[in-house]
Amino acid sequence: TMKYRPEYPSRPFATEQDAQKWVDAFVHWYNTEHLHSEIRFVTPDDRHYGRDTAKLKNRKNVYEQAREKNPERWARQIRNWTPIEIVRLNPERKRPSEEGLKSEAA
Repeated sequence: TMKYRPEYPSRPFATEQDAQKWVDAFVHWYNTEHLHSEIRFVTPDDRHYGRDTAKLKNRKNVYEQAREKNPERWARQIRNWTPIEIVRLNPERKRPSEEGLKSEAA
């Protein structure tokens, strides 16, 4: 994740302290500002400390009101803003090319 950030250094750090300072800033950003798509666009801190439920409920209300006000803008249902119950770090995912391989191998 770090290396895909625009501010990722293009040159090695001059000192270990410089590296630590950069990583500390990245971790702070990631946990407190980054809206993570896998947890419905809340921050990891919001999820960890239970603030996600209220934020997602409010977001759902805002979307529902917007849809009522301008139904022509909405071709489908609003996004799912239900809190994620189980969060896994790096969950295993099957690639489309792997779908059905298990059943065929049996």
